[in-house]
Amino acid sequence: MRNLDITTLRSLVAVADHGGVTRAATALNLTQSAVSMQIKRLEEMLDLTLLERANRRVSLTAPGEQLVGYARRMLDLNDEVMGRLTEETFEGELALGVPHDIVYPVVPRVLKQFNAAFPRVKVNLRSSSTLRLREALARGEVDVILTTEEGVGEGGETLTQMNLRWTGAQGGVSWKRRPLRLAFCRQCIFRPIVLRKLDAAGVDWELAVDSEDDRAVEALVSADLAVGALLESSIPPHLEAIHPGGALPDLGIQKINLYGNAGRDAVRAELMRMLRQGFGALTSPVLMSA
Repeated sequence: MRNLDITTLRSLVAVADHGGVTRAATALNLTQSAVSMQIKRLEEMLDLTLLERANRRVSLTAPGEQLVGYARRMLDLNDEVMGRLTEETFEGELALGVPHDIVYPVVPRVLKQFNAAFPRVKVNLRSSSTLRLREALARGEVDVILTTEEGVGEGGETLTQMNLRWTGAQGGVSWKRRPLRLAFCRQCIFRPIVLRKLDAAGVDWELAVDSEDDRAVEALVSADLAVGALLESSIPPHLEAIHPGGALPDLGIQKINLYGNAGRDAVRAELMRMLRQGFGALTSPVLMSA
């Protein structure tokens, strides 16, 4: 009887989730060669090619995609058993704060992984602006937060970086009009950055909305009545990144930062570790690098 190795299945799923062998190795805290060897062992055992490698990129073959589906179910059950039957039992609650534009795709994946490891620990997810999350952390209302910032504050660590892009309606032209109409929430961390860069570039602007509601902002942008700014990875499908060809200033890079003092709290430390790995390995799941 042949038995599948959970470790090799975990490596395959990591390659699929994180976009390649190198990032999968980072997420699993293994060397790249170790992950490659585990995939090779799995291929030899099944006599199947699971990954296609071409031009320094890898992608799942059809059998690979099918196996990943089975592997996810097996890993979920394995992790549930280990989480529920291990001797050390952790209970309690944690509050995690995340800006809404970086919730996907990493945070749901991390929460699922954390729940499997600590099934009796309840994680309360709080979505708000970076400014409010920093204030909530200072007041002790949340345990761990993620932020989007130009730099990193005291006690924080940068997990990854993303481009901040001008965003408008599909095929929209509002970015060409002057004064440039802008749509931002009052507490949006990107608002002062955009205003500063427009002033430095000598571009006339006016605010088209004064609201705390993200939906109101998105509605104006979707109607091509204003433009906004979002992280490149968080632009919804009904909007698009604007390529102004020099008509608008470049908005630069935003850092994704992690704040939270783990101390001797093993549960909080593990949540922070999972977030580090998840954002550290962030890449497109469709086109993967080796």
